[in-house]
Amino acid sequence: MIYLLLAVLSSACVSIFMRLSKNHIKNNMAMFTANYFLCAVLSFLFMEEKRTAGADGLTFAVLLGLFSGILFLLSFVLLEKSIKINGVTISATFMKLGVLIPTMMAIVVFGEKPGIDQIAGIALSILAIFVINSEKGEKEKAGSVALLLILLLGSGLTDSTINIYDKVGVSALKDHYLLFTFLSACFISFVFWIKEKQKVTLKDVLFGFLIGIPNYFSSRFLLLALHSVDAVIIYPAYSVLTILAISAAGYLIFKESLEKRKLYGIGIILLALVMLNI
Repeated sequence: MIYLLLAVLSSACVSIFMRLSKNHIKNNMAMFTANYFLCAVLSFLFMEEKRTAGADGLTFAVLLGLFSGILFLLSFVLLEKSIKINGVTISATFMKLGVLIPTMMAIVVFGEKPGIDQIAGIALSILAIFVINSEKGEKEKAGSVALLLILLLGSGLTDSTINIYDKVGVSALKDHYLLFTFLSACFISFVFWIKEKQKVTLKDVLFGFLIGIPNYFSSRFLLLALHSVDAVIIYPAYSVLTILAISAAGYLIFKESLEKRKLYGIGIILLALVMLNI
């Protein structure tokens, strides 16, 4: 479980650094370009074997990586658009519910069979997401149900590609898969950056690099975790543990108050983790 915990810690750091960058950056796409560029560099540095021309499975690693990179940026664009139409709460909820896609794929496509207690844990994980992301008195309405469903699907497919590579790809080429994932995302975000014609500051680049380090390791550790534990357990646990870590960071670092709904959600998360046998 050490890889799962490291993936959760890395993912939480991404959110913390994103929060810290909020009042400092001027060009989001420049920051994301720098982020994915550093992720690609780290993927190359951590390659077990760099000379792999013609290696079995290389084509699959490259193609799935390029597709994954497209999904990374697509999910970001969909989230940004959905927030403008539907509001942040319902958009964030549907994005987190994307965990349903890789979980169901693990059961239907890859034949993983969760026990009754694990099914209960999955259900509790979904309930916790709803509880934590429901805000009383916030006047939000689903301006586009279709957009929300596409956001859920896009987020879920993005998460699923890592499990697909773990099950189908060659383990020795996992860093090649990550390299082309981040190169693809870097190229697309760079195109958006050029298209927007916005100026770039040093802080945009520095925060991009700062976010890039945990961003790379969250994907790497999640891939390693999936190699040793069933995806049907990893994905719900990864989702709710990350929420728990971010909530703790919000309270300890940013002095955010823990409202009753968050405390209820944390309690449900702890129960869900017990049911998932984590």
